[in-house]
Amino acid sequence: MPEVSIEAQVEENPGRFIHILRDKQVVIDSDLAFLYEVETKYLNRVASRHADRFPDDFRFQLDKDEYENLRCQIVTSSDNQSGHGGRRYMPYAYTEQGVAMLSGLLNSPKAVQVSVGIMRAFVEMRKFIANNAALLDRMATIEYRQLEYQQSTDERFDKVFGYLEAHALPSQKIFFKGEMFDAFTLLVDLVKTAEKSLTVIDGYVDEKTLNILSKKNDGVECRLVTYPSASLTSSDVTVFESQHGPLSICRTSDFHDRFLVVDDDALYHIGASLKDAGKKTFAMTLIGDEELKSALLDKLDEVSWTN
Repeated sequence: MPEVSIEAQVEENPGRFIHILRDKQVVIDSDLAFLYEVETKYLNRVASRHADRFPDDFRFQLDKDEYENLRCQIVTSSDNQSGHGGRRYMPYAYTEQGVAMLSGLLNSPKAVQVSVGIMRAFVEMRKFIANNAALLDRMATIEYRQLEYQQSTDERFDKVFGYLEAHALPSQKIFFKGEMFDAFTLLVDLVKTAEKSLTVIDGYVDEKTLNILSKKNDGVECRLVTYPSASLTSSDVTVFESQHGPLSICRTSDFHDRFLVVDDDALYHIGASLKDAGKKTFAMTLIGDEELKSALLDKLDEVSWTN
């Protein structure tokens, strides 16, 4: 097969030699030296001797980050192609005007011939960018929207998981003397989990207990089991019902311990009267034994309720 000329290689695959740096189309000095069949240091020496002809928009030196990014993009090093080994300094980039200026200074038929191919390659690259500008813009927009959506999704998940972590209800909790606010807050959180019904078994129910139940969701049925001697008055009940709906009450001495039943399912054993929670050290425990839970719920089915 006939050997493909360097000029043809440039025109056939301009992206191999032309890169975008600092929003400019450029050719790296080592690639340019390879095309001109000269050493890189010689090419740069010629440009340095005529520095007044190479302003920044003709020729500039890459910084470390630009060089590393460029190396990641280029599979084959032109330095290795020309057998010159590794670099001792950051490479220079030549723009289209810089290539034209350099070819005149080198003043050789080879330089002129190769430069023509490079100029045509610059033109082809500009055509490619212009023809695909709309597509590239759409791709950038899609990528930006994907990043926005991902960020928004991550933020939502962070909020959800943060909320769950902060509001996870414990299965066991000990409150020490003086932690009345913490005890009240947990009881309210438990009450708010109810979707259908709440049953409080507490021998010493009063208006403070009703204050906790008042935090329930709308439509949740409330029942109280308390001692006949409890200080809960008919006036307290009337006020509660006027704002929060019906309240069923059973006055009996059959229960000693305090319990909270949520939706006839979750059963909490509470070591202190709800009205006194936090005044002294006490514990609150979620009962997971199904037989114990069923036994208590069966017992509640036997009591007589009044409204």
